Amino acid sequence: MSNSKPRIIAFCCANCASAAANVAQGMKKVLPENVKVVQVPCTGRIEILHLMKPFEDGADGVYVAGCQSDSCQYMDGISKASKRVAHVKKLFQEIDMEPERIEVFQLSASKGGRFVDVAYEMTERLESLTPIV
Repeated sequence: MSNSKPRIIAFCCANCASAAANVAQGMKKVLPENVKVVQVPCTGRIEILHLMKPFEDGADGVYVAGCQSDSCQYMDGISKASKRVAHVKKLFQEIDMEPERIEVFQLSASKGGRFVDVAYEMTERLESLTPIV
């Protein structure tokens, strides 16, 4: 295993996840440098292609951070994203790639600490996997 941290792309909704990021900033909690945040209007707009593209571009992992299912501004965005992430996990299993490389998290707008914790959890999870060559 190399000393470099895994490269992670985090798709975050513009509502709850971004609000949680702002709360984290106010708490002086900092995301790890290996996590690149891509803000999206709603996680329900993320298609399977969007979830796969970062891996093609060299990312080690991807996660989606969206609203909790009972507080999604667009009603079922996080539900759609969860189904798409589950589909990608299944595809990964079929090609002998670890499905743990992709995940979805539901975050409350007020949980800034959790927003940062998720980034560190994904980093630790990916460090325990075989690097993608």
